[in-house]
Amino acid sequence: MEQQDVVGIAAALDGLTEHWSPKVVARVNDQYVKVAKLLGELVWHAHDDEDELFLVVSGRLRIQLEGRDEVRLGPGELFVVPRGVRHNPIAEEEVRIVLVETVTTAHTGSVVVERTRSIEEQLGR
Repeated sequence: MEQQDVVGIAAALDGLTEHWSPKVVARVNDQYVKVAKLLGELVWHAHDDEDELFLVVSGRLRIQLEGRDEVRLGPGELFVVPRGVRHNPIAEEEVRIVLVETVTTAHTGSVVVERTRSIEEQLGR
């Protein structure tokens, strides 16, 4: 991945053609900044060793969380899913998000489904 000086988030999101297929747009130290479009439900999963930040750009996102009430996010709102917490993102309408994740974060944790994307795919390789 080549480092860019300026990343247009709106343009990066406009360029996405698949839902639930995050694309890396930048790297900050050991964190990737990713953009994604979501629609429907992903899968219950956890990231045992990494927190995961969701920032909603447009739309409304629900994140079901094991052991606590779900979180509802609108445009301009963010939530960090703590490491080890099983969660399931749900988008009843198309949602555009920015994710910040450690470079080692597996897309759907140890759960592998059809929508799971490898880091290589997220990097556009």
